[in-house]
Amino acid sequence: MAHGPDAPARRLEERLRAARRRAFVGRAAELDLFRAALDAPAARIFVHGPGGIGKSTLLRRLADEARAAGRPVVWVDGRSVEPSPSGFSAAAALPPGATGAVLLVDTFERCQGLEGWLRDRFLPGLPDGVLAVVAGRRAPDAAWAERGDVVALGDLSPEDATRMLSLRGVPSGSREALLGFAGGHPLALSLAAEVAVAGDVGPDGWAPTRDVIATLLARLVGEVPSPAHRQALEVCAHARTTTVELLGAVLDVDPVPIFAWLRELPFVSSGRYGAYPHDVVREALDTDLRWRDPEGYRAMSARIRAHLVERVDAAAGSDALLPALAAVHYLHRQGGFAADFMTWNGDGAAFEDEYRDGDREAVLRLAPEELRGLVEYWLDEAPTAFHVYRHSGTDEAVGFMAWLRLHQSRVDIPTGDPVVDAAWEHARRVAPLGRGEHLAVARFLVYPPAYQRPSPVMDLMLMRIVAEFIQGERLGWSFLAFEPDFWAPLMAHALHDPIGGTLFAHDWRAMPVRDWLSSTIAIELDGTRALRDAGRVALSRSEFDGAVRVALRSWRSAPALAASPLRRSRLVDGAPDPVEALRGLLVEATDSLRAAPRDARLHRAVVAAYFQGAATQEEAAERAGVPFGTFRRHLAAGVDRVTDWLWRRETG
Repeated sequence: MAHGPDAPARRLEERLRAARRRAFVGRAAELDLFRAALDAPAARIFVHGPGGIGKSTLLRRLADEARAAGRPVVWVDGRSVEPSPSGFSAAAALPPGATGAVLLVDTFERCQGLEGWLRDRFLPGLPDGVLAVVAGRRAPDAAWAERGDVVALGDLSPEDATRMLSLRGVPSGSREALLGFAGGHPLALSLAAEVAVAGDVGPDGWAPTRDVIATLLARLVGEVPSPAHRQALEVCAHARTTTVELLGAVLDVDPVPIFAWLRELPFVSSGRYGAYPHDVVREALDTDLRWRDPEGYRAMSARIRAHLVERVDAAAGSDALLPALAAVHYLHRQGGFAADFMTWNGDGAAFEDEYRDGDREAVLRLAPEELRGLVEYWLDEAPTAFHVYRHSGTDEAVGFMAWLRLHQSRVDIPTGDPVVDAAWEHARRVAPLGRGEHLAVARFLVYPPAYQRPSPVMDLMLMRIVAEFIQGERLGWSFLAFEPDFWAPLMAHALHDPIGGTLFAHDWRAMPVRDWLSSTIAIELDGTRALRDAGRVALSRSEFDGAVRVALRSWRSAPALAASPLRRSRLVDGAPDPVEALRGLLVEATDSLRAAPRDARLHRAVVAAYFQGAATQEEAAERAGVPFGTFRRHLAAGVDRVTDWLWRRETG
């Protein structure tokens, strides 16, 4: 038991040490390396990583480990060191008789100019048995590897990040959103946890506040040399990867020296296609500009997109096409609903390839049984329309899709494919093809592990579709065959209107590709849509019913409702805010089901499915308190009644 005048201070120090130990998570490999180094005669360790990654926290834990092993600790903070050999030597002076001392140097980036002297002169001059650990943002010179261990400190593992949130008292229901923002970045996790624990959670769940973003940027990025350097950082955060060429398209200054500066930042890495920041830095910078300067954000995004679309045009028919298109697609990640349909995490496990002669059996084996006959028909009729997705390790076919190009000469020839025939019928009735024009149908999109659901392979398929939009010469109509219950909001985002069944259509003569790109940008940035024309749209009854079903599924998404063809119908004609007017009409039509007591069950089903945020119909059925089969019958009947009510309003 501790006695004497220093006893309270020692007890406080012990309690603080115990608290740090309880709060510390992860870093098992680094702790093992340090413990082994304690037994070495003169070990040297250099730890580097971006701001907020946990270097100081790790060093404090190492200090506790050293003291527990009976080793004296000397702590040097680079922020308070005079950046000279004499200044550093004074700060790092070992106490007399400090045998086996542990020297811990934090924030070394503040005196990085001393690195060569530290490595070649200071550290070799330390007494035997002294262990030195240096931590800073910048990686050391390659020569350091000859003198000791170099550790690149990265994010916490998902398990450790989850444990950290648990220790901070974050409710389990909020953790997924926090992890989605912060990943395994300790500082971001810590700041986000403070907000979540304080109860500052909006109706749509946790999202980073401006205070969190501002603190992250101050800690992670700090001061930058000029406004042009700041803009380069913002470009780097917004684009998937950044090159000198891209900076030159956005900045009004020489991009070469700024790109060189960008690559030297501790939170920026370089890969085959350019430089890219740490995920947390990317999120913080992009969110900050979007909040702080919406018009500047819009202008930057448009300039980046214009440059990247030019790259797609230039990459036609080459291996550079999909990487160029992936860069364009990446700009959609912030679109509220677009982000729900892309995984953005393709890791190269699968790649797109052309259909080969030996692929027929594999493609038919992958096809769902009910589609196998149609797949076989199109393999005979148009084998070059197929794109096959292969496993990178084995070359095995794991998925496929078809982009069927059909010309006017086939307009009167039934295909036996009900989807394609419906596309022909719609085009012929609404706006027939002109001379030299063609229509295209995205058909099948098969990936058995996640059929008609987001996956890295589906990401590749969606990129292929957009490539065909951009590069399709004389493309009159495009038709996309997607399961409407899930994909309808994305189809609205892509400005493809429902025409019945699984088909969604876009007339490229009414809205060419450049206008289409501008409209999708507007949807992503502020939820508005550039209308194709100033007048109302006339929908057939089947098109109207399909649009109502899509609008119900999209009721909680203002951008999706902004893209609905109902926005240009008589229903909301003249409304100052067509989106809110449409949302209100959907509620009014649903509430009409309460007029008769026997229809209350239909009302409950529609409300549970579309207005209460249920993720699945099964969850909605549970909320409505009825068996799933019964719920589906009630929902189908309720939706039919809602569409009837709205159709009477539209045509009355």
